[in-house]
Amino acid sequence: MSRAALLVLSDGRFPAGGHAHSGGAEAAVVAGRIRNADDLAAFCRGRLHTTGLTAAALAAAAAHGHDPLALDEAADARTPSPALRAVARKLGRQLMRAARATWPGEELDAFALARPRGGHQPVVLGLTARSAGLAPEDAAHCAAYETVGGPATAVVRLLSLNPFDATAVLARLAPELDHVAELAAAAARGPIGELPAFSAPLLEIAAEAHAARPVRLFAS
Repeated sequence: MSRAALLVLSDGRFPAGGHAHSGGAEAAVVAGRIRNADDLAAFCRGRLHTTGLTAAALAAAAAHGHDPLALDEAADARTPSPALRAVARKLGRQLMRAARATWPGEELDAFALARPRGGHQPVVLGLTARSAGLAPEDAAHCAAYETVGGPATAVVRLLSLNPFDATAVLARLAPELDHVAELAAAAARGPIGELPAFSAPLLEIAAEAHAARPVRLFAS
């Protein structure tokens, strides 16, 4: 196992398309729910412990070796919003392209063939981690970090927030990131039907409204 591979996979410069997505932060800014660093911290914390835990568990389960097609169906069931399902599959398709070029493997090839329009991003992330020789805990950490890292980066652009303040938000969330990753990795050792299914209804509603906006900086 190479922890350097984890750094590559979690690096924001990894060409997986995440830079075009705000993780719901743009809609929250437009609605006035994120105005400063404190609001960003609250938003990230809520996202981490709901959809973040769900995504981290799906990623860890894929890295553990569970059937990715069954996990993809489980991800669909855990994503009520059509807009968010479309985003998850688009991101999964983009991540798959980068993963197959970086850590090629038969499992990635098989899943890409079965889901030509893209599988859910957390499932692809877990398969990528597995192909890179990473553990389920690593996949969970990567998914959990993406849950908060994307919104933090987006809010810097949306509000001209001081990057130091945004980074401080992520640093203060580190213990909670570790805790969520541990919970996700433990859940991944059980059956798919018992994986976390936490949701954030306001994120779902905001995603549908955001998708209908004629002018927006981020795709989601």
